[in-house]
Amino acid sequence: MERAKVAVVTGGAKGIGRAVAERLEQDGLIPVVWDLEPGGRHAFVACDVADEASVAAATALTLERHGPIAVLVNNAGLTGPSTTVSETPLSQWQRVQAVNLTGTFLCSKAVAAGMVESGYGRIVNIASLAGKEGTPTLAAYSAAKAGVIAFTKSQGKELAGTGVLVNAVAPAAIETDLLRQMSRETVATMIAKSPLGRLGRVEELAELVAWLSSPACSFSTGAVFDLSGGRATY
Repeated sequence: MERAKVAVVTGGAKGIGRAVAERLEQDGLIPVVWDLEPGGRHAFVACDVADEASVAAATALTLERHGPIAVLVNNAGLTGPSTTVSETPLSQWQRVQAVNLTGTFLCSKAVAAGMVESGYGRIVNIASLAGKEGTPTLAAYSAAKAGVIAFTKSQGKELAGTGVLVNAVAPAAIETDLLRQMSRETVATMIAKSPLGRLGRVEELAELVAWLSSPACSFSTGAVFDLSGGRATY
């Protein structure tokens, strides 16, 4: 357990991922960012989460350089442009699924075995309220995040009793550069749904992820935690 301090954060070079890496560092973890390009001050390993060979290489390099992976935060994602279903090209649909859903699957698959072997691990998947509600003009993203939610529940049940817990966070819109991919109308609709009347902050999301990544989280697995500003009603 002494060496099990490495926390892999996918898409950790900026935005939510960087905030999560910084918050986990406060808890004594060693953040290792898996991303396409480096960013921030934490250890970096190049990784395309949608590519199985790239994920395998990133896993091996992380183990070699930093030691066993105790925490995995599957944060890498993209919304894609705001388009109706009839306007969405197949290539756009497939890319959104590949990064958000397949990426979560590949990274979780790659690190879970080592966590089980050590008897400890925390996997936190960044989902979205879009995966529960379905956001107009973001069907690909909504479907991918719904898949992340179901995947979280499945793997959480599979690993129950191994010491490895798998949970997800489903935030409403968080104020990051990612929102620039969406139309102003789409963002305005998201804000209007929130009883608190604002976007979430990356620091607020990082705080919840930090708890789910810690030993203090000990009786939750396969669960989805909303961060909605009061928006969720179920």
